[in-house]
Amino acid sequence: MKLHDLRPAAGSHRPRRRVGRGIAGKGGKTAGRGTKGQGARDTIPLGFEGGQLPLAQRIPKLKGFRNPFRVSYAAVNLDTLEALGAEVVDPQVLREAGLVRKGSLVKVLGRGELHRAVTVKVHAVSASARAAVEGAGGSIELLPMPFGHGRPPARGNALTNR
Repeated sequence: MKLHDLRPAAGSHRPRRRVGRGIAGKGGKTAGRGTKGQGARDTIPLGFEGGQLPLAQRIPKLKGFRNPFRVSYAAVNLDTLEALGAEVVDPQVLREAGLVRKGSLVKVLGRGELHRAVTVKVHAVSASARAAVEGAGGSIELLPMPFGHGRPPARGNALTNR
């Protein structure tokens, strides 16, 4: 037996019923749809949700997106550290100097030059800033994130987080 010799069992395969072709036989007049109502019609709009406001209308449009898990840093450059003149630089020292806000995460970036040894205690450091600080004889200590490992918890709720 070959693949082209295969046939369904006798009587198992029947032609589909063509409804709505006159009142003779089954499927005439209302064509098995009953009388009136939504199911009897042929035009239910795409995305119709039974009268509930459809998803395409519920979602905000053209308002942008605010990532609730974004981690934003207060940037401090090397030239700022040079001008600061402190031996040890941490978020508290930077806050007292008016360079960062209370509770903000601090990242050191590599703009400018550093000519003296400085101990830097911050949350993040760029590769160029790390090379410059260690090249000047300083050291870098990364502070732990206040929300632990992974991503920070989302703030607000589904409506305010947009």
